Amino acid sequence: MNNKVYIFDSTLRDGSQAQGISFSVKDKLQITKKLDELGVSYIEAGNPGSNPKDAEFFEKVKEIDLKNSKLCAFGSTRKAHLKVEEDSNLKALLHSGVDVICIFGKAWDFHVTEIIKTTLEENLAMIKESIEYLKKWNKEVIFDAEHFFDGYKNNPEYALKVLSVAKAAGADWLVLCDTNGGTLPSSIKPIVDLLVNKGFNNLGIHCHNDAGTAVANSLIAVEAGVRQVQGTFTGLGERCGNANLSTIIGNLMLKMNFDAIPNENLEKLVANYRYICEVSNIIPSDREAYVGSCAFAHKGGMHIDAVQKNPISFEHVNPVKVGNARTMLMSEVAGRSTIMSIINKVDSSITKDCECTARIMKRLKELEHMGYQFEGAEGSFELLVIKELGLFKPSFELVEYRVMIDQPIRTDCSSTVTMKIKVNGVMEVTAADGFGPVNALDKALRKALSVFYPSTSSMYLSDYKVRVIGGDKATSAKVRVLIESTDGVITWTTVGVSYDIIEASFKALVDSVEYKLIYDEKMRIKNKNNILCHI
Repeated sequence: MNNKVYIFDSTLRDGSQAQGISFSVKDKLQITKKLDELGVSYIEAGNPGSNPKDAEFFEKVKEIDLKNSKLCAFGSTRKAHLKVEEDSNLKALLHSGVDVICIFGKAWDFHVTEIIKTTLEENLAMIKESIEYLKKWNKEVIFDAEHFFDGYKNNPEYALKVLSVAKAAGADWLVLCDTNGGTLPSSIKPIVDLLVNKGFNNLGIHCHNDAGTAVANSLIAVEAGVRQVQGTFTGLGERCGNANLSTIIGNLMLKMNFDAIPNENLEKLVANYRYICEVSNIIPSDREAYVGSCAFAHKGGMHIDAVQKNPISFEHVNPVKVGNARTMLMSEVAGRSTIMSIINKVDSSITKDCECTARIMKRLKELEHMGYQFEGAEGSFELLVIKELGLFKPSFELVEYRVMIDQPIRTDCSSTVTMKIKVNGVMEVTAADGFGPVNALDKALRKALSVFYPSTSSMYLSDYKVRVIGGDKATSAKVRVLIESTDGVITWTTVGVSYDIIEASFKALVDSVEYKLIYDEKMRIKNKNNILCHI
């Protein structure tokens, strides 16, 4: 059996059609580099004949030396009753400078007669002549049979004829598109089985997620003989999105014994997922299979105890294989095994029967009663453990801060913070403007600390959540603030609780900075010891 599955990434083209997504040329170039590093087979980057932005991208991408991926331009067959040599879209595809071109053509007779308003024979001629024209220029041609499954259900003879014409014209790949996203796996498999039995090879699959089955449809198509899978990272796409490649790659390689990307790159899956989310300006889904922050998160005490004894009890794969990590969520329902995983990160000699472990558990439950929630805020919990063990040394002393909120006259910044901090007896006074008080606090704190700790200038907030505790108390209720921070290498989350949203935010900010500085010191000591070991 051929165990190679070619991953065709359409994040930059199909993904850009998602609501709220608008890639700049720079964004597209950055994502192209990341996809190449991951090792996907094809990167479909856009339609050079449709808009100036894509045309500019195809000019600038020539400066990038791709190591693993083939760049692909996307377009359609020639227009009805027009010579291929005169079709502006086909000209733009040829002038894009890429060696791989993906064109779509109609496989559903309804679309031919009612949407593009031509005859069934003319549609076949459009497909045949367009592919032959591109092949004449020595291009690798991928033919997307648009609406193939709907077409097959409505008129199987014509849908099969579309594929036969494309194959005879020299198409390198025949891609079966579930363009409406409404086909179920039980319908996909028998159709692909039939095509394979009829001698169609080099088949691909392109699924949308309107019925929530895009991943399942893609995987069952591979089982039936398809060897190219099209989709997008994060599942971005029009309407409900496209097949999610981060899930598909994980399943193909860890469950189905297929080669989808270089095996050594699989551990980059999470980092690439988060990077693409960041550039796309979308929040990563916590519950995304394989790559989500909750994918290997355990909360219930009995579950955690089982995972501590043997991870396969509640984990279907080792999270390290995709670059993820096991997380033991801190909460009032967590058992001692959970807390031990954090305590032992600080001091590996402590056991769960030690007095300090009971003390930490008691303090955890007291704080959660007060409104704290350490589930998803392991940074703050690790600091709590360090403090309860008497190992905490503050990195700075806050002398005072003042927050001034302006009336919304200015269009840029609405808040100003002045701050005084002290580090080893040295006072630093600073001020910062921000888009609201929390942004101003964050900027002022890191601005002041960067004088003493330069690494704080590289960290930034990647997510900010506020939850009202006891909503029946209206504006007198407590609030809980969760802040996710990153320095581009690691990500951590901290929590603060107060009746004052600014104070709650500042508590979480302080924890975030302290966590970063403690981590930096650990890395400094580790690197120093590694150097000494090699001397």
